[in-house]
Amino acid sequence: MKLPLSYYSNQDVLFLAQDLLGKVLFTEIDGHVTAGIIVETEAYFGVQDKASHAYGGRRTDRTETLYNHGGVSYVYLCYGIHHLFNVVTSVEGDPHAVLVRAIEPLIGKEFMEIRRNMPASKAAISSGPGSAAKALGIDRSFNKKDLVGTEIWIEDQGVFYHPDKIMAGPRIGVAYAQEDALLPWRFFVKGNKYVSKPNKI
Repeated sequence: MKLPLSYYSNQDVLFLAQDLLGKVLFTEIDGHVTAGIIVETEAYFGVQDKASHAYGGRRTDRTETLYNHGGVSYVYLCYGIHHLFNVVTSVEGDPHAVLVRAIEPLIGKEFMEIRRNMPASKAAISSGPGSAAKALGIDRSFNKKDLVGTEIWIEDQGVFYHPDKIMAGPRIGVAYAQEDALLPWRFFVKGNKYVSKPNKI
């Protein structure tokens, strides 16, 4: 079942970052459907989070997408190389987002293998946010897409992880965020091989 728009309007981004684990992220590109189970996320808490692009109410051409009503995609280029896919959440003007850091390949593995030039059995195919986005064919053209549309969407297919299997730790690559870099706002499925390293707390 495709997640409805109302799902994304939840103002508790930490809840959503955990709840999205086990949900299935789909893309359809040129008639080809690929999908993966979300196994690692990070929460970004809008204007009060020093790690967020919207910290302090910052608004630029790039960050404007974050201020949309929840249920659109926020895709940006990191280090000039990797496209990173984020789910915009909460209500209009409240720029929360969940970064999808890793997926477990589920549908269309043959297309993922072509995009990543490696077998789907290799964890590196979709481990880490740049790899996950590339495996699903997500690039800058996916920015500001409607997540209840037909190009990119998320489904609840009944995959459930027991709370004991969900781990929390500091986000990765946000040292610039000072004390906020230490917040345990990265969530991942314990023992899943597609989770980016470090897979331990």
